[in-house]
Amino acid sequence: MELNGFDANNVDPAESREPIPANWYKVVISASEEKPTKAQTGSYLNLTLEIIEGEHAGRKVFDLLNLNNPNQTAVEIAQRTLSSICRAVGVMTPRQSEDLHDKPMMAKVSVKPAANGYDARNEIKEYAATTKGSGTAAQPAEQKATPPWKRAG
Repeated sequence: MELNGFDANNVDPAESREPIPANWYKVVISASEEKPTKAQTGSYLNLTLEIIEGEHAGRKVFDLLNLNNPNQTAVEIAQRTLSSICRAVGVMTPRQSEDLHDKPMMAKVSVKPAANGYDARNEIKEYAATTKGSGTAAQPAEQKATPPWKRAG
């Protein structure tokens, strides 16, 4: 295979795929996408969360919300999780998932042990506002400036 002059000096090496330690992390939703379920009987919201502070800044963790599923229990769990996210970022009635992007919140990350041929992985267990007591995020919902985690360093 021709590598067309690839220069590793110009590309950061791949990051570790090992799970990050269980802890609370300051995150933002950096991407969201509706995807069909494996059984093609519904869809889920695939959330990409980026850690924005600390030793693991820049690492990504993921959450799946089964908002359209024949299993009503799965839908109820997803709706409660979405409610937690909305409260954490201070957007109580989002029209689309993008309304929740780039708004800081806290995520409690756990490590699910390796099992059944799958590697250990991170799971999100809880969401919270970045400030105590207010139920809203520290950043205003209508922030127009480029957030610090997206600025060129």
